[in-house]
Amino acid sequence: MGMISYDMEVTYSIPAAKMFKAFVLDADNLIPKILSQTIKSFEIIQGNGGVGTVKVISFGEGSQFKSVKHQVDGLDKENFLYSYSIIEGDALMGVLEKISYEIKIEASFDGGSVCKNSSKYHTKGDVRITEDQIKGGKEKALGMFKVAEAYLLANPDAYN
Repeated sequence: MGMISYDMEVTYSIPAAKMFKAFVLDADNLIPKILSQTIKSFEIIQGNGGVGTVKVISFGEGSQFKSVKHQVDGLDKENFLYSYSIIEGDALMGVLEKISYEIKIEASFDGGSVCKNSSKYHTKGDVRITEDQIKGGKEKALGMFKVAEAYLLANPDAYN
């Protein structure tokens, strides 16, 4: 099995605690609401939301994928750290065992936050993928965070 990884760091004007609460802790409700064309729903099929929880994410008509299974690998609410893996679904394109993500949201000096996102693509067998092949996923992840930031700016009383 091979692996390709990338790290991404993005700054936001939203405080770290608020961004974590909205984008991680309430993602199952918020994301389908603000990205309804892309993500239709999250459904917990095992667990209670904590480590070990498995969710099915169903994508909307605007997505190239139908669904994925998402497993919560780690959740540290005090340090705004969240890790999860995509373990099944057409987003794995038949060549990936899984995709693992770790999100760390830190306070920035100006009252906003810095989101550090680390992704690891685990390939099946000797399959090789390039960064160009995962570029679309990086752009979509960035877009989701930006949409969440825009929602929180437009709704300043949400997630206080």
